[in-house]
Amino acid sequence: MTTTEEEQKHGLTSPLLQISEPNNGFGGDLCDVQKGISSSSGGVSASVGSAQVIEEVKKLLWLAGPLISVNLLQYCLQVISVMFVGHLGELSLSGASMATSFATVTGFSLLMGMGSALDTLCGQSYGAKQYHMLGIHMQRAMFVLSLVSIPLAFIWFYTGPILAAVGQDPDISAEAGRYARYMIPCLFAYAFLQCHIRFLQTQNIVFPMMITSGITLLLHVLVCWLLVFKSGLGNRGAALANSISYWINVIFLALYVKFSKNCKKTWTGFSKEALHDVLNFIRLAIPSAGMVCLEMWSFESVVLLSGLLPNPKLETSVLSISLNTAALVWMIPSGLGGAISTRVSNELGAGHPRAARLAVQVVLGLAVTEGLLIGLTLFLIRGFWGYAYSNEEEVVSYLAIMMPVLVTSNFLDGIQCVLSGNARGCGWQKIGAFVNLGAYYLIGIPSSLLLAFVLHVGGKGLWLGIICALMVQVVSLLIITLRTNWDKEAKKASERVYDSTIPIKITSCS
Repeated sequence: MTTTEEEQKHGLTSPLLQISEPNNGFGGDLCDVQKGISSSSGGVSASVGSAQVIEEVKKLLWLAGPLISVNLLQYCLQVISVMFVGHLGELSLSGASMATSFATVTGFSLLMGMGSALDTLCGQSYGAKQYHMLGIHMQRAMFVLSLVSIPLAFIWFYTGPILAAVGQDPDISAEAGRYARYMIPCLFAYAFLQCHIRFLQTQNIVFPMMITSGITLLLHVLVCWLLVFKSGLGNRGAALANSISYWINVIFLALYVKFSKNCKKTWTGFSKEALHDVLNFIRLAIPSAGMVCLEMWSFESVVLLSGLLPNPKLETSVLSISLNTAALVWMIPSGLGGAISTRVSNELGAGHPRAARLAVQVVLGLAVTEGLLIGLTLFLIRGFWGYAYSNEEEVVSYLAIMMPVLVTSNFLDGIQCVLSGNARGCGWQKIGAFVNLGAYYLIGIPSSLLLAFVLHVGGKGLWLGIICALMVQVVSLLIITLRTNWDKEAKKASERVYDSTIPIKITSCS
């Protein structure tokens, strides 16, 4: 069976499933969705024309481009704060850098991971035209993430003693503790921000996020300058500027959601229904957080382990630069991962398994192309890239040696980003969490320890261990993706969507 005319013509802003007008309180009929799955499932194995591939590329790039910009702009908030602090002295810079790393590991990564559960819930609900459920899911996520932020705030409050207890320099620990305390308001703002981003992203509304992130960044520079240099707060002013800027971004997006016509169907106001079935969200949010945290923590652990190597100052400097470089170029595949999670969740929710499969095939091609281009660029600039971070010839030379390893990890990381995005779109977070646990903590970290401390390969050995983990992760997720029965995934999506609430009126299938 060939693709239906509706499936060929639906766009990023048009409904993904043409069904009858809502008559059951959902916005659609479960019977219609099941018919949609049946009508499109026969075309999963049909040939795909070049026009369809080009159209899918346009949709993915239309989504990914603004998402990459959003990732970069939000990443720059922390970077700019640390840059301002760097002008205050070495101790202030060390404290702010350590506090930022600690905050990422103990707070931001967890909230971002839990918020990614909305990729599945909101994305599939939007595809199934259950528009009002997007607002319910977002409110539910905001409630849960706010509760999670409370114990995280206590952890941040005692950042200084915690760092000192694990052997960090007392002066740096104390400075990091002061910085982290002024960043506590960031936690709650970041929780709400993640919920709003996923809410809008799954509706293919990405340009407003890019605009608000850009405005926030410009204001952040001004706020940092005022609080760091003019108020007398010093590095505490930079931390407070982070909190203010995150809340500004949240307010911008909240106002857009409330007053924009694009969100009229998906945001109908606060509802008590958001407090029901919270456990269902938590069951998906915990493995979602596991997927993100297990991977991010392993990269951070590499930098910590580098401090135990001979010549720790050089090793830590080079691996920190490598990690920052990897984080910077990671924004591109991260945007592709967000785009594919939206495309897959929308199409599965709409009952279009063939379109979901095509989207995955196309995004893999884009990820490979992007990885090769970025890898070639990094390889060509390997001899002088280190000067962007240091004037020490030893650091620059070592980084040039590390660059081929970094290029390899970036290529693999790009592929796993889009495969992980597909997993979120399908709702495979639990599988993804187990894959990441095995890849990074049964293979990656042990390999890093073996290569660095037993075989004495040094810092390069630590990063080669991460590459081993990435290879296992990519192969595992690729096998799972290739063995996917897309018809079953579409049916699971419809069951997840329609089990999330109780219909007001049930219409029998004829």
